[in-house]
Amino acid sequence: MPYTEATLQLLSIDGTLVESDRTEEYRALVDKLTDVQLQSFYREMVVTRRFDIESGNLQRQGQLALWVPSLGQEAAQVGSAFATRKQDTIFPSYREHAVARIRGIDPVAILSLLRGVTNGGWNPNESRFRLYTLVLATQTLHAVGYAMGIAMDGKSGTGKPDVDEATIVYFGDGASSEGDANEALVFAQSYQSPIVFFLQNNQYAISVPVSRQSRSPLYKRGEGFGIDSCQIDGNDVLISYAVTKIALDDARAGKGPRFIEAQTYRLGAHTTSDDPTKYREQAEEDLWKERDSIARFEKFLRSKGESDKFFDAVKTEGEDLATDVRARVLALKPPPADVMFDHAYTDEHPLISAQKAWLAEYEASFGGHR
Repeated sequence: MPYTEATLQLLSIDGTLVESDRTEEYRALVDKLTDVQLQSFYREMVVTRRFDIESGNLQRQGQLALWVPSLGQEAAQVGSAFATRKQDTIFPSYREHAVARIRGIDPVAILSLLRGVTNGGWNPNESRFRLYTLVLATQTLHAVGYAMGIAMDGKSGTGKPDVDEATIVYFGDGASSEGDANEALVFAQSYQSPIVFFLQNNQYAISVPVSRQSRSPLYKRGEGFGIDSCQIDGNDVLISYAVTKIALDDARAGKGPRFIEAQTYRLGAHTTSDDPTKYREQAEEDLWKERDSIARFEKFLRSKGESDKFFDAVKTEGEDLATDVRARVLALKPPPADVMFDHAYTDEHPLISAQKAWLAEYEASFGGHR
């Protein structure tokens, strides 16, 4: 079974709230959510999934070099993203599309990166949402370094940070086995940095199942470094929100790092260059489809009296976004070819300059036609 006795959950698979002494603190937070906030949770999950599907279609049609689906992981991302405050800094991996949307990132900025027409895609200083990182776990060290800086810049005589700011870093089960992730945990705990490690355990490091990667639950890795850690149902948007909110509040209060393992599942491929049918059984996929985050949250909202009008409007919003994204991606123009030389070195390099000059001369030899 995907969940264990340690897994914290507020919303059951059938869309009803779970009563448990272990989750009273989290239930109290959820009870304070307004209807508008609950609607936002659902809207972001549905619209992000529609964007995800359209992006996959674009890649299959040759309009993107690659696409990295987040299909199935919407609840983990949406809940945790809504738990952040605008002053918090987020360090994503490469499939946090829902988090990016909530942070105001234009979806086409993500697609421009995967179309190969930009070196970044957005301004990370304005959004406090750092750039996607394709090198596994490197962002964990970046995030801890940033969090250490937050604490060091704001320390008073008490030795605790005086700033109301925290950092959250997203990474996967495969990345948890990287040396960078373990070094990040060491430094975070040693310096009691204001950071939350949010591990999305989607059950596979490309084709390697988590059972092969670790003989024990991944949240115990955080405990191994002395960090308060827990495991949640990552397909339950309510527990994702509540646990992350409390963890971030603790981090801001100077209580040190926190570690969250969200048990979820990527319903699609690792990327569009992957074929999960080579290593996954259909029965396993069906098991997780029964635990789909959007379906169970829709049941919950309907039980609270949400109308068809709302659900239809959200579906239309997703279709409108897909149409808009497709049109704008197809209109993207490639950058000048010589831009590849501009950021190889901080200072001008004679060999790079010579190569750039050669390319310009070569292009000119065509008389402006290629």
